[in-house]
Amino acid sequence: MSSDVATEADQETRRLQHLGSMFDVRGLGVVVTGGGSGLGLTMGAALARAGASVTLLDREEDRLATAQEDLAADGYAVGTATADITDADALDEQFARLAASATGLHVAFANAGISAGIGPRLRSGRLTEIDRDRWRSVLDVNLTGAMNTVASAARHMTTGYGRIIVTSSVGGIRADPMVGYAYAASKAGVVGLVRNAALELAHRGILVNAIAPGLFETNIRRANPTAQAMTADFARISALKRAGRLAELEGLAVYLASPASSYVTGAVLSIDGGAALTGPNDVEV
Repeated sequence: MSSDVATEADQETRRLQHLGSMFDVRGLGVVVTGGGSGLGLTMGAALARAGASVTLLDREEDRLATAQEDLAADGYAVGTATADITDADALDEQFARLAASATGLHVAFANAGISAGIGPRLRSGRLTEIDRDRWRSVLDVNLTGAMNTVASAARHMTTGYGRIIVTSSVGGIRADPMVGYAYAASKAGVVGLVRNAALELAHRGILVNAIAPGLFETNIRRANPTAQAMTADFARISALKRAGRLAELEGLAVYLASPASSYVTGAVLSIDGGAALTGPNDVEV
């Protein structure tokens, strides 16, 4: 083998080692709420494939079982845990258990959430028509549940390495008449939660960030016929003029969990195909 070829091979090895060290999540204990499907499962699976010790947490046991079986068929083992994120005590028990496990708790994705229904683009989604019970339910899950998750993660992350990632939405950082009021309010609320928590936890080495996804096909959307009917409208108002593919979340999830993000905290990272740049449609009257 010539010296030039050997040098090229060595450079390639060093390049891969450098990339691997920056994004190395091997051995990190990761928990993902809402991990049984959709965005949560996508992010959890990405971390598992990258070598992290992942626990998918969801309130739906059937979803967890299916997700675990599918990943096992691909050669990846993940743990599962059942909890309702609105039950702070039960959730905290699960976090305590995970923190006491052999891998510990290093990374938490506060991802679980529910839809508020349609927004004010349709009359049924306007202020005067808001379903008060639905409003309370959505805020309880999306905002209080996120707070419960962040609080439990902060309580039990004691290794000196900490990452907390909260799922907001493009609908939480700019107005969108296709997004329900409760969903928009809850996702805006978690941005404030993230910023305050980032400031509080910085001295402990725990980084807290939010992601703001745009249009992705998830169980929330599939279960909402009205939202499905408006998919083309959502895609049209993104700069890329299309919905996101779930696989396009994987790199951001690994980045935020990894050492590569060591100087990023209190940030809201959009992954929306440029939807935040284009502005929403007007409300039709």
